Amino acid sequence: MPTSDTQMNSKISSNTAKLDRILADAKRDKEMGYRDKALKMYPHVCGRCAREFSGKRLSELTVHHRDHNHDNNPQDGSNWELLCLFCHDNEHSRYTDQQYFSESSLNSPKSSTATHNPFAALAELMKK
Repeated sequence: MPTSDTQMNSKISSNTAKLDRILADAKRDKEMGYRDKALKMYPHVCGRCAREFSGKRLSELTVHHRDHNHDNNPQDGSNWELLCLFCHDNEHSRYTDQQYFSESSLNSPKSSTATHNPFAALAELMKK
């Protein structure tokens, strides 16, 4: 007996939800792996504002990838630094701004060069 469209959609939806859950778990495990390593390697201090974290507040300390590549996780931790939530957000905002306003960016607002010289006739006016 053929399955109905409703049964087929339900099965696809169930498989999609299961796949989403598996991927989310894998991502969380990967992040927890390098976070745990970074917390063991480095003092629990923000690398920018130097605030210290301990106990429950340790969750406010995040691992920042210096090269902004979250897949670059060397075992020696050379691509990591611990930043508090606020400094981490600030760092990513600065990086985004830098990408947006860089010379080679197509999104950069282009300014035209001024061609008018307001003092071009000043010497003539001073002679009068």
